[in-house]
Amino acid sequence: MATKIRLARHGKKGKPFYHIVTADSRAKRDGRYIERIGSYNPNTNPATIDIDFDRAMYWVGVGAQPTDTVRAMLSYKGVLYKNHLLNGVKKGALTNEQAEEKFAKWLSEKEAKIENKITSIAKEEDSAIKAKLASEKEKSEARAAALAEVVAEDTAAENTEEPVAETTEEPVAETTEEPAAEITEEPAAETTEEPAAETTEEPATEDSKEVEK
Repeated sequence: MATKIRLARHGKKGKPFYHIVTADSRAKRDGRYIERIGSYNPNTNPATIDIDFDRAMYWVGVGAQPTDTVRAMLSYKGVLYKNHLLNGVKKGALTNEQAEEKFAKWLSEKEAKIENKITSIAKEEDSAIKAKLASEKEKSEARAAALAEVVAEDTAAENTEEPVAETTEEPVAETTEEPAAEITEEPAAETTEEPAAETTEEPATEDSKEVEK
């Protein structure tokens, strides 16, 4: 029976979580498996890989073939390197003490690299958070300054505007029309015509009669 070491998908949509399992190569990806030897969570930074080192060594030792993804994980955890050293011991190229010493040195260096990477990622995340907070603070201060400027302009405009004088309309004085003075026509003064003075003709004298003659 050909045995593979592969991932079995779990978790929910958009946030997958994988089990590292050994299974028959003819079985479905998420079907039955022989043994679960670890887990892989890609949702963290860095990704979390948890492997049962001894069981992984056993299955690699008996010829189980890991998929490309699982091979990278086994190499990351040192399983493949330890298997390589053990093969060297079997061939007589190394002693057990030398193999253990080399693996311990590799493991310490690997852990230091992992720790540095975690620290670097934490610093980057912290810097990103600080930069975001600073940017939000600047935007907030800019909005506050703009609002204060608008309020100041409105206040200045209100102070400079003279109040419009209210025109109180005085009631129009009622003109009381006095009745026109009645013209009393005085009766025309009666002219009393004095009787013409009667001219009394005096009788002509005799002298005058002679002249007339």
